[in-house]
Amino acid sequence: MTDSVPHRLTGTPIPGDRSRWLELLDRLDVDELTDTFLSLVGTVPGYDPPPIPVSEMRRTGRLSFIALVDGLRSGGFTSPIPVSSDVGVSRARAGIPLTALMTAIRGDFTVLWEALTRVADADDAELIVRHTGIVLRTVDEYAGQTQRAYLAEQQRMREEAASVRQGLIASLFQEPQPTGERLSAIAHELGLPLEAPLVAVAAVGDDIPALRVLVSEVERAGGTVRTHHLGDTLVAFSRPQELPGSRVEALVAQLVRLRVGIVEAPTGLAELRQSARTAQELARLFRPDEEGAMTWARGWARLAARRLLASGSPIMADVHAALARCGDAERTRLEEAVRSFLRTGSVGVSAEELFCHRNTLANRLRRFAELTGVDPQVPEQAARLVIGWAQAPVG
Repeated sequence: MTDSVPHRLTGTPIPGDRSRWLELLDRLDVDELTDTFLSLVGTVPGYDPPPIPVSEMRRTGRLSFIALVDGLRSGGFTSPIPVSSDVGVSRARAGIPLTALMTAIRGDFTVLWEALTRVADADDAELIVRHTGIVLRTVDEYAGQTQRAYLAEQQRMREEAASVRQGLIASLFQEPQPTGERLSAIAHELGLPLEAPLVAVAAVGDDIPALRVLVSEVERAGGTVRTHHLGDTLVAFSRPQELPGSRVEALVAQLVRLRVGIVEAPTGLAELRQSARTAQELARLFRPDEEGAMTWARGWARLAARRLLASGSPIMADVHAALARCGDAERTRLEEAVRSFLRTGSVGVSAEELFCHRNTLANRLRRFAELTGVDPQVPEQAARLVIGWAQAPVG
């Protein structure tokens, strides 16, 4: 009697148990176990209504109990359980929550335990107790293998979805432009209204890591940002935020402090590619010491200058040649006066800014026009100066 107490308390079989234990296992009816399990699983949230055909649940349920009973015969599992992979993969694909799946599998223990106590005799009570640990370990190992298969399949599904999503995004930036019908399908897959306004953001070179970090933070806060690589440029796009006061809004506000190009696409996906290309060009305009986003308002003149230079247009060659005929002091005063006036649009404001009389400033503007043939007070002519001087820093 003293030897049997530890066995009852620890659930450890004794040498003479095996023959009777196998007899009890032989009395179990797998089909009956399956029927009992199906009646229980229907009450588990996530399985009501059944997310997969009942016939499939019966098939895998029966295979599971066959494997579990075999495991009990062997004292536990020592190798992979094929049906656990079957169950894990199929339930992940069916969208059954993991908590629901684990609750259903825990029902296997209840079904097995009740069946064992039902086929046992009164004299088998202690033997059943001594095998409690084996039953628990066997079901736990089955549950663990099923869970690992489920999680691995979920990861594959996420990777598949990400791959499909990236393929759809890539098609937005390729030639030719997707048709209206195709754009509609892409919008649906990306969860975007077709004509919803978008904001395109681009970073190049060493400025990419800061944008990538911010995108990750926005997504962790619950925002949705899509990304795509255009050569050496990281492009990110999303809908304008409509969550005032939220963590996402606060993070998005940080964009204006990054060295990125930002362009809006008011009509959505149809103009995203062009907006992203423009954002990419704006992101290339930064000077080494500059900070803050390069918006269209800030960078349009530089962009125009770059494009004109690329086309071979001299832009300011005649102006520079004319100013070269002045002494250094006069040239400095004239350029200073014109740059200030182009920025303020007011003779009075510029005179105050440069600490000179209005007439003095007006005379310098007139002198500049006489020397160069470009009158900064005529908007059409002033535009050339704005663009030409935008290509290089002041001074």
